[in-house]
Amino acid sequence: MTITGAKPSGRLPKSERRTQVLSSALEVFVAAGYHATGMDDIAERAGVSKPVLYQHFPSKLDLYLALLDAGIEELHASYTAGLRSTSDNKVRVQRTVQAYFAFVEDPQGAYRLVFESDLINEPAVRERVDQADLAVAQAIAHVITEDTGLNPQQALLLGSGMLGMSQVAARRWLRHARTDISREEAAELIASLGWRGISGFPLSHPPEEQTSPS
Repeated sequence: MTITGAKPSGRLPKSERRTQVLSSALEVFVAAGYHATGMDDIAERAGVSKPVLYQHFPSKLDLYLALLDAGIEELHASYTAGLRSTSDNKVRVQRTVQAYFAFVEDPQGAYRLVFESDLINEPAVRERVDQADLAVAQAIAHVITEDTGLNPQQALLLGSGMLGMSQVAARRWLRHARTDISREEAAELIASLGWRGISGFPLSHPPEEQTSPS
């Protein structure tokens, strides 16, 4: 997520104030977790009064969900851009894996809200995370279906496998290996593994018939 900024000074337009509140809330939630964070903490970090905070977000859950939605939207946009940027399937695999590793590494990102939340069993949070996983898997599956001729359910299963592989590997890298392996090297390792699997399925049309997206 790209919500950043210092504490506000003076009167800000409503949209800028909302962005500042989201930035501050993200910092507090990531540092302390949902349950240990109070609206007082967020208001203090954002440099606003609680009444102003509640003007933007009626509850702490509403604020958290707004951050979660923004983070999921950014991740999905990164994946989609990687898939649409080329018709070279090997590069597509590389770029989608790279997108996930970049999302995980971003210190200002929503990764921890999405995958390491102490609120993950909240129905509204669980639903959003599940929908996000499905959306990304479907985007990958769409390309697989077009290029291999596999039926949609087969392609969705493969797309889910690619997504899951990226998720688990990137999280392990972040926790245990980032000091020894660069993000680029780690992503390339996983992309190579994924490509060796996906490339085993025959194309439904010759490479010269593939066209780049307009």
